[in-house]
Amino acid sequence: MSENTFKVMKQKNMRRISGFAEPMRVLSQLSIYLFLFLMALIVLFPFYWMVISSLKSLAEYKLSPPTFWPKQVLLSNYADAFTTANLGRLFWNTMYVGVVSTILSLIITVLTAFAFARLEFKGKETLFGALLATMMIPGELFTITNYSTVIKFGWLDTFTVLIVPFLVSIFYIYLLRQNFLQIPNELYLAAKVDGTGDFKYLWKVMVPLSLPTLISITILKMMGAWNSYIWPRLVANKDDTHRMITNGLRNAFTETTGDVNYPVQMAAVALVSIPLFLVFVFLRKYIMSGVSRSGIKG
Repeated sequence: MSENTFKVMKQKNMRRISGFAEPMRVLSQLSIYLFLFLMALIVLFPFYWMVISSLKSLAEYKLSPPTFWPKQVLLSNYADAFTTANLGRLFWNTMYVGVVSTILSLIITVLTAFAFARLEFKGKETLFGALLATMMIPGELFTITNYSTVIKFGWLDTFTVLIVPFLVSIFYIYLLRQNFLQIPNELYLAAKVDGTGDFKYLWKVMVPLSLPTLISITILKMMGAWNSYIWPRLVANKDDTHRMITNGLRNAFTETTGDVNYPVQMAAVALVSIPLFLVFVFLRKYIMSGVSRSGIKG
């Protein structure tokens, strides 16, 4: 077989292979998009059902088979939800606990992360390893001891019991420490030569450079306070004075007959979900950038 004939056959084979490869590539892409579309439907359907249920009457809600769009749109369910569950008070309680606990937790996290990232003291690595080991223990195991402690302090049914027990987060300290370690140590040594104190260096240099991670921690802490359910229900659920919003939705819509007004309850859930939805839509890039910047150097 001549060299020219071999080249011609090779080119034909390449064209034949490329001819098969293109349809396979298109089919692969279509399969991926179809899979993503189905997953999106599965994720979004509960939110869709929540919204349309909040616009129905109770009689229509109980129909079988259910309707997938309300026959009569009842926006009054939202007004009823706000007044029935006393959402104004519950929103205020949750925001107060969230803001105060976030500010105090940020102060503790920044100072602790700075100490483990830049300061040198005996047993630093051992102590940090011990703190990381506590992350392996499920938080539920601390519930009984925490409950016994707050009873001894007389903190039940106060804002203190909702704020103080969860001010320290080892995960946030680890996240910020990893970010601090990425800042060149030469900056710290140069600042010490110039006579800059540790607190000034922390505030002027490390905090601005770690702002995406700090924003991520702020968002995650606020969302944690907003979604907290078990602990607030255990220690501050006597009345609306200190009750959190997730607990307030639990039994607020149970009528005297024992029936639950599900459309009004769905309206309340939709109102509570709006702040978290807006946080995710507008601030998700800060969460992703803060986490992605914090796990490179250990």
